[in-house]
Amino acid sequence: MHRRLIVPGVLAASLMLAIPASAADFTPGAPGIGDPYYPAYGNGGYDVSHYDLKIGYEPSTDLLKGTATILATTTQDLSRFDLDFLLDVSDVRVNGAEASFATSGQHELQITPAVPLAKGAPVTVVVRYSGVPSSKSAYGFSTWHRTPDGAVAADEPESAWWWYPSNDHPLDKATYDVSVSVPDGTQALSNGVLQSQSSKLGRTTFNWRENKPQATYLTTLAVGRFDITTATTAAGVPIVNAYSKDLADNYGAARASVERTGEVADWLSGYFGRYPFSALGGYVPNTTTGYALETQTRPFYSPKQFANGSNVSVIVHELAHQWYGDSVSVKGWKDIWLNEGFASYAQWLWSDSEGDGSTQQLADYVYASHPADDAFWTVKPGDPGPDHQFDDAVYDRGALALQALRNKIGDTAFFRILKGWPAAHAYGNAAVSDFEKYAEQVSGTPLAAFFDTWLFTAAKPATPAAAQLRIAAAGGAKHARPARPRSWAQIEQTHTVHKHTVHKHTIHKHTVHGH
Repeated sequence: MHRRLIVPGVLAASLMLAIPASAADFTPGAPGIGDPYYPAYGNGGYDVSHYDLKIGYEPSTDLLKGTATILATTTQDLSRFDLDFLLDVSDVRVNGAEASFATSGQHELQITPAVPLAKGAPVTVVVRYSGVPSSKSAYGFSTWHRTPDGAVAADEPESAWWWYPSNDHPLDKATYDVSVSVPDGTQALSNGVLQSQSSKLGRTTFNWRENKPQATYLTTLAVGRFDITTATTAAGVPIVNAYSKDLADNYGAARASVERTGEVADWLSGYFGRYPFSALGGYVPNTTTGYALETQTRPFYSPKQFANGSNVSVIVHELAHQWYGDSVSVKGWKDIWLNEGFASYAQWLWSDSEGDGSTQQLADYVYASHPADDAFWTVKPGDPGPDHQFDDAVYDRGALALQALRNKIGDTAFFRILKGWPAAHAYGNAAVSDFEKYAEQVSGTPLAAFFDTWLFTAAKPATPAAAQLRIAAAGGAKHARPARPRSWAQIEQTHTVHKHTVHKHTIHKHTVHGH
């Protein structure tokens, strides 16, 4: 028998490695990710890398059963952590072991693992659940939309709570596998590429995969009876579009609009750079709500978008978000201008290319349409506040600010910024302050005072965006009002379509839903 001699210092070190940290070192993750607009949204203590969702849904009863497997990494020593969720949970396992769980607040699922989780550790969380989503509400509202033949999950700034547990904030983006089982004859749509479809025992399972980081609110589910079309973009990106069979008079206009998705995406690529995802499309379910939403790779459109005929402008808006909002997501909800101002300006660019009024004419129109005492100017696009996050000013004054920027720095720098920004922050998150720095860097122009005027001042700017360019072009001499566009009525119609059909909500959702 041989004995190994151990020096006292080495023995002490080895004992320290063997003894787990004190229970006091492990603390609960925060029940919110830290967004001042929505303090209870998202959670602290971990970062999700992947969601694997297996769901069974019954359209006739609205009963949903699911198993969510969540892959994450801890960002602190965790004794407990939260997920955002509303349905009824039957079992939770963390790293294979049963975990205790409880509900708290409006939408918090508190999970206590059997063994505390050390910082930096990979974690696998499995949640089994079921429920009737349409019977659940939080803060007095629901974002789950029943349809005559199924249901839709598509809303902003939240929709996940009604169908899968998540860390519900754009700061924690992840990849997704979504498998949905529905009765034969019914289809299930989600984001990304359809990996497979199979039927067994009277049910069909659809397996969808999104392999690029995706925010929770951009993850969609649509179940129903659809007419489905397929195509590819000029760059070879596969397109899947879907239309409820019961859209009645709106069916033709919906298809006439959404079928131009590939054309619009190719056109936008000229301004914003290569399309950032591996799939594309759009869907129009038979819902009563009125807005559209940029759900990643497959935007949601309400039939009401097409009640007055084809509406390619809204297709432009939601596809522009694939770069501005989906690939580059907000750091906080106060940064919403980075989504909506740019998608609205894309509509102006489309109007210009179609000969329906230039971006400058639309800027003039917006500026002239709102007198100085209009409440429109009291909303600051750069930080509108939660009650005005989807206000007209975030969209229209937001686009006006971009035209003013274009006039200040010139076309060359402006369009370099439009294309460079999505590439510089691809698949990540950014704030308005990050964009300000980027615009200064690319243009070589100090812009702090400019952005303060156009994004952060609750008053009508003294000089309209149009005047800046006209005065500069004339060496300081003022010009008369620009010539009347080819069809001023067309400009007014484009502007109105944008204001009343693109917005997700006309009033902050925690007060009244704009459904």
